Amino acid sequence: MLDIIKQASLGAVSNTNPVAFSYGTVVLAQPLQIQVGQRFTLSGPALVVTEAVMEHRVAVEGKEMLLRRGLEAGDRVLLARMQGGQTYIVLDRLVEP
Repeated sequence: MLDIIKQASLGAVSNTNPVAFSYGTVVLAQPLQIQVGQRFTLSGPALVVTEAVMEHRVAVEGKEMLLRRGLEAGDRVLLARMQGGQTYIVLDRLVEP
């Protein structure tokens, strides 16, 4: 009986599209559009952007300095698909080692 319940719960989780990671390429920075493989392009409310990929500037002794640039066309990014598959979080920009 316990094994049947375990199998049923595992099947239910796999059918709800739990969080999954994928790679994407920024096609357009404004408005943000990200191509995921050759399959589809994400934009608008389908994307949630973290602070890690946003431009960040600070003022130091009266001069503005760029600490981190925002996303640009051609950037490769790491995405997390949220449960249900309707929303993707842009976690970070990928860099070459």
